[in-house]
Amino acid sequence: MGKVNNKGSLKRANYIKRSWMLYLMLLLPMIFFGVFRYVPMTNIVIAFKDYNMFRGVWESPWAGAKWFAQAFSSRDFYNALRNTLWLNLLDLVIGFPAPVILAILLNEVTSTGYKKLTQTIVYLPHFLSWIIISGIASQLFAPGGGMINIMLGKAGIGPIDFLMKNELWVGTYVGLGVWREAGWGTIIYLAAITGINPEVYEAAEVDGAGRFGKIWHVTLPGLRPTIVVLLIMNLGRILGSEFDRPYTMANPKVMQVADVISTMVYRVGIRSFQFSYTAAIGLFQSVICVIFLVAANQLAKKVGDRGIW
Repeated sequence: MGKVNNKGSLKRANYIKRSWMLYLMLLLPMIFFGVFRYVPMTNIVIAFKDYNMFRGVWESPWAGAKWFAQAFSSRDFYNALRNTLWLNLLDLVIGFPAPVILAILLNEVTSTGYKKLTQTIVYLPHFLSWIIISGIASQLFAPGGGMINIMLGKAGIGPIDFLMKNELWVGTYVGLGVWREAGWGTIIYLAAITGINPEVYEAAEVDGAGRFGKIWHVTLPGLRPTIVVLLIMNLGRILGSEFDRPYTMANPKVMQVADVISTMVYRVGIRSFQFSYTAAIGLFQSVICVIFLVAANQLAKKVGDRGIW
């Protein structure tokens, strides 16, 4: 027994001796995440305190669950929660399949030059900030002189106020999100497609599969692990929301559907200095996101996929 333990220790020592540079390289990102990600998490106690910026986090008095109770009794909080879930769900249902479909279509293009040109065009919107995109949208969809309404007017339709009516604003919000991110999302799926063994396509063709048959029986099953992983990650963000997109696209007439948790936290926490209240909302949001992430991962494992961990 002692000899086995000595052999195991010697093996580990030799492994560390060979790989110590890799561990040294790994040390820097671990320090980064520890200092800038985990140490700041200690300030999460603000959600349970009557935070006073002059007294500091640890000197401020404890308030228990006071701020959570205030959030759960607030109509504005439930409105922001509903809007966050609804907009993220629409993004997931409409936006998630878009890069998959686009990647499959690009993979079927035989002209290399046309394929590269298309990829470049569909990637470009990702590099535009939401401030620029919202400015473009306000010009395109303006009811008076916007290009979209001019074209609709020539067709005998409109003008349509896309950015001032709740339902139309939601559609515009989701559509612009798909336009911005669909091309960028194809990068991962195209990389996954290139990893599929070409012999599988040849075997499917020998068995009589046409172009659509090869997509259905070869390409999509080959993409399935990638789709599952990205779907789990997206479900983990179902209650999260980026700030710049709703903030720049919103206006007073559509705040009933445009006010999400991130904009509410900014409005109430940063501008009104209610830090403990918004910290409680942020903590609730993070906990729910973790629950969704873990549940989606476990569900993926139950249906036969690997999941994230």
